[in-house]
Amino acid sequence: MASEWREYKIGDLGRVVTGKTPSTKIPKYFGGHYPFITIPDMGTSVYISETARTLSQAGAEVMRSCQLPKGSIMMSCIATIGKCGITTKDSFTNQQINSVICDHNKVHPLYLYYVFTQLGFELDAAGGGGSVYTNVSKSRFSDISVIILPLPEQRAIAHILGSLDDKIELNRRMNKALEATARAIFKSWFVDFVPVRVKAEGGDPGLPDDIAGIFPDRFEDSEMGEIPRGWRVGVVSDLGNVICGKTPPTKDPENYGEDIPFITIPDMHGKVFVTQTGKYLSTKGANTQRNKYLPAKTICVSCIATPGLVVMTTERSQTNQQINSVIPKNKKSSYYCYQVLNRLGDQIRAGGSGGSVLLNLNKTLFSNTKVLIPDSETIESYQQIVEPFFEKLLQNQRESVFLSSLRDTLLPKLISGELRIPDAEKFVEEAGV
Repeated sequence: MASEWREYKIGDLGRVVTGKTPSTKIPKYFGGHYPFITIPDMGTSVYISETARTLSQAGAEVMRSCQLPKGSIMMSCIATIGKCGITTKDSFTNQQINSVICDHNKVHPLYLYYVFTQLGFELDAAGGGGSVYTNVSKSRFSDISVIILPLPEQRAIAHILGSLDDKIELNRRMNKALEATARAIFKSWFVDFVPVRVKAEGGDPGLPDDIAGIFPDRFEDSEMGEIPRGWRVGVVSDLGNVICGKTPPTKDPENYGEDIPFITIPDMHGKVFVTQTGKYLSTKGANTQRNKYLPAKTICVSCIATPGLVVMTTERSQTNQQINSVIPKNKKSSYYCYQVLNRLGDQIRAGGSGGSVLLNLNKTLFSNTKVLIPDSETIESYQQIVEPFFEKLLQNQRESVFLSSLRDTLLPKLISGELRIPDAEKFVEEAGV
C-alpha cells in the first residue's frame, strides 16, 4: 500500500481560498440564503448547513472572490485551529478559515476532510507552534504536505468513514427533534399554561381525559404573575437536594483514576446526558468527598465561568466546584426538573431577566432562585409522556459515542495504510452501520 501513496502540498489539490468578512457597517450585506461560516459553526457535524449568520445576495456579490461551492473543505487556521467542515451549498467563510475547492481528478472531498482532521502536528508547526494565537496563513496552509492514496481507495475510505458519520449525524438530528418535542410539551403545560387556559374558556385541551382532568380551570395571582390555581412559587431547592461540586486534592495522584465520572464544564457542551467525561476519579478520591456523590438522573448546571449549561447524569458521578446540581426529591420528577433548570440555563446564557445577577451563581443564590412548582400529579404525568423520548435520546447518544470511537480508531489506520479496506468494512458491518 505504501508504494501507492503520493505526497502533495495542499495547494496542489485544488484552489485554496481564505475567507473574509464584508463590512459590518452595511446591514444589507447580511441576512440571506448564503451560509457565512465562522469557527463556532464548525466541529459539530461534517457537513455545515446551519450557521449563526448568513449573507444576502448583495453580500455575496462583494465577496465573490471568496465564494465556496458545495463540497469545499474548510479548516480553521487562526486562534482555534484544526476545526474542519464541508460546505453543503454555495457558502462563504470569515478570514479565520482556509478552504480548498478540490480538484476532483486528484482528491475526493470527503477523503480530504478526513485527512485534514489528522493534521494537528502539521498545523501547529505551520502556525509557529503552541500559541493560543496561532495563525496558519494561506501560504503556509497551502505548503503543508499530505499523503494521498489513489482515488479508488480514497472513495472506499470516504464511504467507510462517511457511513459512520452519517449515522452520528442522523442520531444528532433525531435527538434534536426529540428534545424539541419534550421542550414544546413542557412550554405548553408549564410556561404558556395552554391546558389551563383552554379549560378556563370552557374548551377541550385535547389531552386524554385522565391527564386533562389534572389541570385546574382557573388562575390565581402570585409573585411570578398569573399561575394555575393550586400551583405555587418555590425555589430551586424545593426541587431536590442541591450539591455544589468540589475537586479532590490534585497533589495526590491516587485521587484520580477510572472509577467515578468527574464532570467538568467541557463535558457539558451540546449534550442532554453525560455519558463520558474527560476525567475520572478513583474510588479513593471520590470518597474524600462522599457528600458530593450524584446518582443517575441528577441535573447539573454550570454556574461559573461558562454558566447556563445543563445536563443529566447517567451513572453515579461527581462534579467540580463550577457546577451546582439538583438531585430530584421525586424520581418521577427528573425530566420536569431538567426542563425547569434548562429554561433557567437559557435565561443565564441570554443575560436577560436578571441574568447579570445569575452570571456567577453560588450555591445559595442558585438554591434560592424562584421556580414554579406544580402539583406532583401534573409533574408525574409529564414524566410519563416524555420518558420514552429521553430513553431514545440516551440510546442514540450512547450509540454515537461508540460510533465516534470506532471512526477515530479506523481513521488514522486507514489513512496511513495500516488497516486494509476489507478489514475496516468488516468492523463497520459488525457495528451494524
